Amino acid sequence: MNNEKQNIVPELRFPEFQNNWNIVKLKDVSTYFNGKSFEGNVQAKGNYELITLKSIDTDGNLVHSNRFINDKVPTLAKETLVMILSEQAPGLLGMTAIIPEENKYVLNQRVAEIRPNKKVESYFLSKAINSNQAYFSRLGAGMKVQNISKPNVENYEFGIPIISEQQKIANCLSSLDEVITAETEKLNLLQVHKKGLLQQLFPAEGENQPQYRFPEFENDGEWEEEKLGNVTHTTIGEFVIRTRQRPDSPYPVYNGGRSYTGFYDEYNNEANKIIVSARGANAGFVNLIKQRYWAGNSCYSIGINNSDELDLDFLFYYMKENQKRFTDNQQAANIPSVSKGDVVGFTITFPENPLEQQKIANCISSADELIESQTQKIKALKKHKKGLMQKLFPNVNELAV
Repeated sequence: MNNEKQNIVPELRFPEFQNNWNIVKLKDVSTYFNGKSFEGNVQAKGNYELITLKSIDTDGNLVHSNRFINDKVPTLAKETLVMILSEQAPGLLGMTAIIPEENKYVLNQRVAEIRPNKKVESYFLSKAINSNQAYFSRLGAGMKVQNISKPNVENYEFGIPIISEQQKIANCLSSLDEVITAETEKLNLLQVHKKGLLQQLFPAEGENQPQYRFPEFENDGEWEEEKLGNVTHTTIGEFVIRTRQRPDSPYPVYNGGRSYTGFYDEYNNEANKIIVSARGANAGFVNLIKQRYWAGNSCYSIGINNSDELDLDFLFYYMKENQKRFTDNQQAANIPSVSKGDVVGFTITFPENPLEQQKIANCISSADELIESQTQKIKALKKHKKGLMQKLFPNVNELAV
């Protein structure tokens, strides 16, 4: 190795630590074990949870596989690492998580156990691996699914300081992880709250009255039922020419997906429309567009006939809550699709008073704003963590050899 690689130090470190870090290979500080196949013994419930390719997310968290076995087999020790060996999604190959407790988890095939020795703190080791996921992606092999080999795992090089510095780095990052976990739990509660609102404010399928009405509207009479085609107008979009799309154009292009696919210099729909995906994997997906846009030919655009009688936001939330009615009736054997007849024949139930519609929409919109704010807060925390890890862990593999 050259001197640059021997004298590695991180960009950011705690001031009480001054010594250079050592360069080690993963096999110098841990022992590698492959998992075994338990597919024939998997159950919905059991004594031991199986660690599978779906047990680790892109943030390095251990997530439930919901697959169990009852066989008495060796279990993973607390604070050992598990590593994804076959990439199921971008950013997962080589990703690790830490086993949180004894005698509960069993290792399945295509997942490795990385058992740390006394030279390294397990949380530090996990983050040192996860901070350079690009290394494992670069060395992955396979035509359809990328796989990482045992030699490439064991020969992964990284910097390592003395144990006390490892522990301080681990404590710093684990504290940040705890904050992210707490904020994620808040987000989950907000999403549950919104789901409860939707269930109470809109009638259940087959019903014409909601569970709850705001007190000022309790005496306004029953909700009305109407076909969507009688209170709105629906058009199909036009063909999208990819070469016409430019990132500096002002109007987003929607063509049957969950978000825009590009931008055009012109538009074929005014603002304030509801769109429904006409075909493809997202057929039946409902979205609300509040700016001028170009609708592609895999996209229905729905405009309200009389805004004094039907509130746009209310209609969107109602259709979004009931979009399963589109997906349950998809047509065509090979390509899922929703016909225009399905759209105009979609039955809606709504209060006659537009003020009640608006209050319902505003209530749900407020929940959405809280959810979006919390989502952005979590994204900012994760971005901060990612930047912190880049500064706390020097990338040995990018240095010249």
